Amino acid sequence: MSLSLDDLDRALLARLQAHARESTAELARRLHVARTTVVARLARLEAGGVITGYTVRLASEQAEGVQAFVNLAVSPKSARKVIDRLSGIPELRQLAAVSGEFDYIAILRAPNTQRLDALLDEIGEIDGVLRTTTSVLLAMRVDRVA
Repeated sequence: MSLSLDDLDRALLARLQAHARESTAELARRLHVARTTVVARLARLEAGGVITGYTVRLASEQAEGVQAFVNLAVSPKSARKVIDRLSGIPELRQLAAVSGEFDYIAILRAPNTQRLDALLDEIGEIDGVLRTTTSVLLAMRVDRVA
């Protein structure tokens, strides 16, 4: 089921991503709509599979360590093996297949730059990894991912 989202749906989702524990009354006040409208929208978004759950972000996980985005070009014949090896790295938070110059983007969180450096060496040595580029996160300006 694919729901069509309007401006109110998008504003409600953005607000929830930033403040998931906010009451329906407060959401309604902030969005300038009736509380029953918020309740109905939430029910519709949940039933339609747009909202699949609610979660908690821990401050310590957000503040500690260093995060990096690693673009990987991978030999097509080695992709499965590379994914398996990357999956075994505990500091790997996400791995996504992407279009463009690179095949994958890996999001890593390491306790310090020394460990990140070792991880990047480890990734670069995986058979089938042709080339990588890395960007280290300096500051998160907007974070709507739980």
